[in-house]
Order: sequence, then structure tokens, then C-alpha cells
Amino acid sequence: MGSLNKAMIIGRLGADPEVRYTQNNTAVANMSVATSDRYKDGNGEWQERTEWHRVVAWGRLAEVCQQYLKKGSQVYFEGPIQTRSWEDKEGQKQYTTEIKALGMQMLDSRGADQNENMGDSSQSGSQAKTETAHSEVSDVDDDLPF
Repeated sequence: MGSLNKAMIIGRLGADPEVRYTQNNTAVANMSVATSDRYKDGNGEWQERTEWHRVVAWGRLAEVCQQYLKKGSQVYFEGPIQTRSWEDKEGQKQYTTEIKALGMQMLDSRGADQNENMGDSSQSGSQAKTETAHSEVSDVDDDLPF
């Protein structure tokens, strides 16, 4: 059997996307996304736990993130989890684990308005596929007798 490496998260950005460009002029956006989970503790009181995720987007998706996402934006990301390493200024090997965003969907009301105004030419492939999938599902639901 094969393997699967795919993360799907819905959360809020902790800061505006940080975008830089490689030597080949490829955009790279680094983002920090918070996801929260509520649970009852042993005393029956509600608690909230927040987990922070590093997300990196490349190319056109990075530019779209820079243009439309801001601190606090609610967003859906999907892609593989990857670990990479580098040497810091002192020569120590450092590691980071992040989600390599291959798809993104803006979820808050500002994002929804911007999705409509972006037009087909500036949408990422994933957004277009998601919108197409949603419209196909709605068409199917209308034909169901229950």
C-alpha cells in the first residue's frame, strides 16, 4: 500500500504573510496559522487549546496570499507536511516542520468578497477547483428526492 502526506487546516493568520523572492524571482510566503480546539477538563469547565502551524506557499499562490490575506484572516490550507533544515549564523543545524500549501481558500467575509472580485484569471487552481466542486455538489443536491 502507498502512503499519504496531506494536511488540511482551517485557522486564523497570526500575522500578515511574510513574502520574499528567491534568486529566480519566485515568491515565497511564510505564514503562521492558529487552530483552536475546545474541550471540557476534568472539572467540567471549558478549556481552549491553540496550536500554531507554519505554512509556506510558493509562486502565484504566495502572491495571492500576500495580496488578500492579513493578520486575523480565516483561511483553509492544504498540502503536504515537510521538514527542512539549514545552518544558522553560528553554524548550528536548525530544523522546521511546515505545511507546504498547494491549495488555499479564504473563509472570512472579507475573503469571500475578494474571491468574487478576483475573477478567474487571478484565482489559484485550487480555488477554481473548489468553487467548481461546490457548484457541482449543489446541482446534485437539487436532484435528490430526500
